[in-house]
Amino acid sequence: MQDIAAVDAHCHVIAEDREAYPRNPIGGVESKWSQARPVGAADLIEAMDKAGIARAVVVQASTAYGHDNSYVADSVAAHPDRFSGVFSVDMLAPDAPEQLAYWHSRGLQGARLFTTGSTMPGQASWLADERSYPAWAWAEEHQLPLCVQMQPEGIPPLRELLERFPDATVILDHSARPDLSEGSPYDAARELFDLSRYEGVVLKVTERNLVASTKAPADPESFLGRLVLEFGAERLMWGSNFPAAEDDLPTLTETSRRITDFLSEDVRRQFFRGTADRLYPGAAA
Repeated sequence: MQDIAAVDAHCHVIAEDREAYPRNPIGGVESKWSQARPVGAADLIEAMDKAGIARAVVVQASTAYGHDNSYVADSVAAHPDRFSGVFSVDMLAPDAPEQLAYWHSRGLQGARLFTTGSTMPGQASWLADERSYPAWAWAEEHQLPLCVQMQPEGIPPLRELLERFPDATVILDHSARPDLSEGSPYDAARELFDLSRYEGVVLKVTERNLVASTKAPADPESFLGRLVLEFGAERLMWGSNFPAAEDDLPTLTETSRRITDFLSEDVRRQFFRGTADRLYPGAAA
C-alpha cells in the first residue's frame, strides 16, 4: 500500500527571534526541548517535505510561550496551505471567552488546555473548575475543538465537563497517556476506553503512544485494535509531537507508519489524515 501524504496533528514551532516572540512559559519554567531543539515555521515545512507530510497542525508551545499565541497565529497566516493552528488561553480567566473568540478570529481552529507536561508533572486540579464553564460554553456553541494535555488522573473531572457540555469536541493529547505496561486487555486504561461513549471525544495518538505499545507485554495490534474497536477510526488521529520528541520528523513519521502497517488501508487513511482534515481543515481546504 502506498502511504498517503499525512496530516500531522501535533507539531510545535519556536521562533528564533526572541525579541519579536519573547518566551513566557506557563508555570515560569521553559521546557528543555524548546531550548535545545527549537524549530521555526520554515524549518518545520522543510521537515514536512522530507517526511511526506502535506499539512501540520501547529499546537501552541505552552512551555515556551504560555498563552501568547502570536507565533502560532503568524505562522498559520504566513503558510495557510501547510498549517492549521491550535492556541492556548487561561480557561479560568474572566475574559477567557473573549480570548477564545480573538484567537479564533486570527485563523486558529482549536484551543489547548495544558494541565500537565514536562515542566508541570502531575495533574492540575483546575480542569473542571466552574470558572472555566463560560469558556467551555463558548467553545461548545462555536464548535471549537478543545485539545486537553492531561494525565489519566484528569479523566474523572473531564467526565464532569463532558456531561455538562455534551456537544463539545474534546481531543486528548497523547491519548491522555494511558498505562500500557500490563498489556492486553489494558485494564489500567479502562477509564480511557470508557470515554468512547462520549461522541465528542477524539484521541490524538502520538509517537509516544505508538512506541509504548511496542514494549512487551503490550503490542500495537491489541492496543490500536482496541482503540479502533472502541472509538472508531474516525475518532483517532496521528501526531508526531515534533520537535518535543527527540527524533527528526522523517524518523518519527516512518516509525509511526511502520508500527501501524498492520491496519487496513481505510483505517490508516483515516488515522493519518481523515480525522485531522475534518477537525482542522485549514484555511486552504
